[in-house]
Amino acid sequence: MIVSNERELTQQVLSVMERTPDPRFREIMTSLIHHLHGFVRDVRLTEDEFREALGFVARIGQQTTDSHNEAVLMAGSLGLSSLVSLLNNGDGGTETSASLLGPFWRMHSPRTENGGSLIRSPTPGPPFVFTGHVRDRKGQPVAGAEVDVWHSSTAGLYDVQDSQQAEMNLRGKFITDETGTFGFRSIKPVGYPIPADRNVVGQLLRAQGRHCLRPAHVHVLVFKPGLKTLISQVFMPDDPHIDDDVQFGVTRNLIGRLERHDEPQPGLPESESPWYSLEHTFIMDFGEARLPTPPIK
Repeated sequence: MIVSNERELTQQVLSVMERTPDPRFREIMTSLIHHLHGFVRDVRLTEDEFREALGFVARIGQQTTDSHNEAVLMAGSLGLSSLVSLLNNGDGGTETSASLLGPFWRMHSPRTENGGSLIRSPTPGPPFVFTGHVRDRKGQPVAGAEVDVWHSSTAGLYDVQDSQQAEMNLRGKFITDETGTFGFRSIKPVGYPIPADRNVVGQLLRAQGRHCLRPAHVHVLVFKPGLKTLISQVFMPDDPHIDDDVQFGVTRNLIGRLERHDEPQPGLPESESPWYSLEHTFIMDFGEARLPTPPIK
């Protein structure tokens, strides 16, 4: 296999890819070579740029730890995660309850009664009451589904990022009732910056003149055999970055109905008003129930 020129090189690599036994893997690798080699030709990538790019990719792996996944963060920052989600869920890549898993989902969140609190250590913020309804594609309620919920604190940090928070703070696992409904109490989420200090994603954002902010949201993962596992996020419509998410995760289907209440909620002291409530309906597709691999340990 002696290469005569750059065009012949690509053809020789493609011929090797064509020998891949698995047909789907062969399709993926053949297309990948077409696009990778085409990209290098389009931008006339220099040797210095190529070495810098390889270092960039290597640092993504080096910066992934038990509590942080730089690869997931990068995929979101390039819009790849949202693209895969849109192509694989809903009606032709548009109407869908599916969204990004994000880099901070953990397995084994504590089982919590419907209406219970996610707050497991002192966490400041306005009281927040969330009500979720789970339906299938035929509009029928999905009863008995497991629902994982997690969100950040008002400091913009998840429990694994913040030693001041208790283990599993602002996380919980619920079971939908016979009407397909679940709910919880917490503090109102706020928007927050993704990690962008000395990491690879931060370097990318600074080079592009982009901010590092995500609009406020709640993560939800719904699991029940016979239905495709739903990974979703619900966004607060009052967030100033609702139309400018650094991770490209906001679709109209994911914006919740948020209400502010200036009268104290029954059972809450007056000092805890205003409080907020949000209601949202999630639609699950029929398909395989399979949990994703947790991005962190």
